[in-house]
Order: sequence, then structure tokens, then C-alpha cells
Amino acid sequence: MKNTKSIIATAKKTILIESKAIANLSNLIGQDFEDAVTCILNSKGRVIVTGIGKSANIATKIVATFNSTGTPAIFMHAADAIHGDLGNVQIDDVVICLSKSGNTPEIKVLLPLIKNYGNKIIAITGNTDSYLGEYADFTINAYVDKEACTNNLAPTTSTTAQLVLGDALAVCLLNLRGFTSKDFAKYHPGGALGKKLYLRVSDLVKKNLVPKVKKTDSIAKVILEISEKRLGATAVVEKDKIIGIVTDGDIRRMLSKTTEINQFTASEIMGTRPKFIDKDAMAVEALELMENNSITQLLVVDNHKNYEGVIHLHDLIKEGIF
Repeated sequence: MKNTKSIIATAKKTILIESKAIANLSNLIGQDFEDAVTCILNSKGRVIVTGIGKSANIATKIVATFNSTGTPAIFMHAADAIHGDLGNVQIDDVVICLSKSGNTPEIKVLLPLIKNYGNKIIAITGNTDSYLGEYADFTINAYVDKEACTNNLAPTTSTTAQLVLGDALAVCLLNLRGFTSKDFAKYHPGGALGKKLYLRVSDLVKKNLVPKVKKTDSIAKVILEISEKRLGATAVVEKDKIIGIVTDGDIRRMLSKTTEINQFTASEIMGTRPKFIDKDAMAVEALELMENNSITQLLVVDNHKNYEGVIHLHDLIKEGIF
């Protein structure tokens, strides 16, 4: 039990150390940060993000965030750069260099080479008085008081600070570019996230059968229609317009009161205020409507309110939306 408490205490201490350091970064944001964002925004090239050691790992994530939010970027390892990869840097590119100390040998070799090409350099460093801090065109202060590591050695708080500042750059650029959820969807077509951004109701409803009955149809026919189409409900339609809905719940409630079903028609048990959604709506909107009304299916209509079919909660689950 003592060991367990020690583990929990260490975890909490780590989180608190890092969270305090991250909160303090907002006090370090200055004119160089704004100028760095403007420089990237106005650049006709890409953003090259470089670093060495753990900073290189953070650089790859920053590159991924830039690319997914409308700022073209590539990663260049600082050590590889001075052994051939410097050819990645094109004339209009902006280079972001990450380094806690700002004084690593590879950085000292790399920066003059980049400057010789005329590229702007943005530093993200915990030591603004370092070689990197002094040499860069714009220096973003990533200072942290201490690492979360017990020995104050392993890059933990410092790399988290670099990551957060990279996110801050990306979000500022995203806002300035007017980057929307539609733009985001272009870069995230795969997985559940992508589907939430581009999948529409029409993409799902076309895969389903279309249950429908007339208001004068018998209950037997209604039951058969619901069973055959396997969507838990059927629309009651008149001249392609929805006038009601009968769900399997409506059938069960009717049967709990009487077994003399032949005397009833669809119009006598249908709900007259069914929930429906436009076929061009996003699938995630259908999910929200289902959740808000505690239902498992929606009737789907076109732009003229003509009946198109039914979308079921299972459709959304199958696509990973739910």
C-alpha cells in the first residue's frame, strides 16, 4: 500500500510541476511570438521544424499539427541536416529550431548554414541567451524552472513546453487563415474523426431499405413492413410526404392493450410528430438529434420535404460516429 501511495503521489507531483510550468508560458509570450506567426503566415514556402534528441521528437508532432491545420511543414533532424538533409530547405521556407539549451553542437553548425540561404529562423528555446536564442530572427521563450524528472535531468517539462508553444503557433495560424471544420475534414478523411467531419445522412440512408405504409394500411401490413425493412419503424406517407411514424414500440404498446389488431389501421396508432432530418445534414447532427430525443431512428427527407428513408443509430455505430 505504501508503494501504491508513492506512485500516485509521484504522478500527481509530475502533473503539477508540468502544469505550473505550462501556465507560466503565457507570461513569456511576447512580440517575437507575434512576429514569428506573421512571418510564417506571410511566407510563400513551408515550415521546416528541426531539433535533436527529445526536441526532435516534439518537432515531428508540431509538424503533424501544422500539416493538419493548413500550414505545410516538414521535419528535418538537426544531425541529418548537416549530413545532407539540408537540401530539404527551400528559398522561401521558414525554419523553426527547438532546443532546451540552445547550445548543442549540431545547432551551432546548422544555424549559420541556414542563414546563408537567407531563410528566417524561429527559435523555441528555454535559454534565450543561448547561441540559438541570440542567432534566431525570432526567439520564443520556452523557459521552465525544472524538469518533472526527480533528478531534474530527463526532458519532461521542457519538452511539454515546446509542444504547447508549437500548438499555440498552429492555432494562431489556423485562426488567421480562417481554417474551418470543412478544411479540417480535407486533411482528416480517415477514421472516426474524419467521418464526423464529412459523412452525411445521405451517405447512410442510401444503404438502407425504405419502410413506408399508407395511413389506411392494416396493422398486419405495418408489422410486416417494419419486420422486412429491419429499421425498427416505418414512415406513414401520403404523396411522398410524411404524415406519421409507427415504431416497433408503438406496436408493442398496442398489443399490450389488445390482440384484435385487424380492426386498426396505421393512422390510428402512428405518431403524428415524427423527428426527421434533411439528407444533406451531417451524420453527427443525426446522432445529436437522436441523443437529445432519446430515440434510435430518424426519418430522412430531401430539400422538398419528400420522404427519403430512415437512418438508424446502428448505422452511426457501424461507421464509428457513436
